[in-house]
Amino acid sequence: MMSNLLFKNALSGVEQKVPPVWFMRQAGRYHSHYQNLKKSYTFVELCKNPELAAQVALGPVEEFDFDVSILFSDILYPLEALGMGLDYNPGPQLSWHLDSSNFKNLNHQPSAEEFMSFQKQAMLATRELLPKDKSLIGFVGGPWTLFTYAVEGSHKTRLKKVKENLFLFEKFAKLITPFLIENIQLQLEGGAEVVMIFDTAAGDVSPEIFQSLIQPQIEILFEAFPRTLGYYSQKTQLHTIKPLINNSKAAGFGFDHSWQLPEMFEYKNKNQLNFFVQGNFDQTMLYLNFDDFKKVLDDYLTKFKKLSPAQRAGWVCGLGHGVLPETPEKNVKYFVERVREVFSND
Repeated sequence: MMSNLLFKNALSGVEQKVPPVWFMRQAGRYHSHYQNLKKSYTFVELCKNPELAAQVALGPVEEFDFDVSILFSDILYPLEALGMGLDYNPGPQLSWHLDSSNFKNLNHQPSAEEFMSFQKQAMLATRELLPKDKSLIGFVGGPWTLFTYAVEGSHKTRLKKVKENLFLFEKFAKLITPFLIENIQLQLEGGAEVVMIFDTAAGDVSPEIFQSLIQPQIEILFEAFPRTLGYYSQKTQLHTIKPLINNSKAAGFGFDHSWQLPEMFEYKNKNQLNFFVQGNFDQTMLYLNFDDFKKVLDDYLTKFKKLSPAQRAGWVCGLGHGVLPETPEKNVKYFVERVREVFSND
């Protein structure tokens, strides 16, 4: 399998001067390439037609020269497989919301092979289009975040209904976690080098709930695919996620901009842990006018310049979350170029 050397080194913990650069949501609404495709196709068509998904994923790699491409899809398709219906107007809309009274209405034997094969085909089509020196990764939603969407219809609520149905999660997980294992396997068969677990909503619970309910499901996934899965959870701090970080089966972790990543490198190195560290520039700073953006970016990179290549081994440089709509493309392009310039001269 062809891949990007910088990304391969980051996965292996090999020290290097220049980190690979990859953004969450680098293929999406901010990008003119994507907007042009949206004039002719719906979001669902772009996700479920493998050739179109590959075109969307290729666009930012060609234009901005990211080191890594990611499957273009959506985390919510497993809920469609569970029988909850799914439409986009323009955002995701489920046909019904889950609670204890209608749990029996879920599809209790969902087959990823039946419902998610389009993702495997999209991975294959993307790999076919990508330059051979670029890496390719996949992703799934975390069980907790999928549960949040199933109950609330969004992860942007106060999670009142989710917490009222807290102990329904374990029943839900018995369906969704095996499905995600099948789903991840399909993406790996399609050519994914790593599969990210995006669990944004997990940052909205207490450490006790995270460690007792969420962490066991993530560890099941890690166990199924040792050193192959990355995990990202927004707003989850070290005291909460430390037991999961110490799990040697993880390939790596993504961190939002509330973290001081140099401190994470210090913790990782002190405890002789080997995992990639992805992040974590504040994505809203990409909205700044160009001159101000350049200054803020240089201030951010200075923290990492103070670390030796050995101290920051495993770094995948990127954002604290995904690229936001209407982000200036000029700033995205400059980010990639500036990171390479700064660290090439290290």
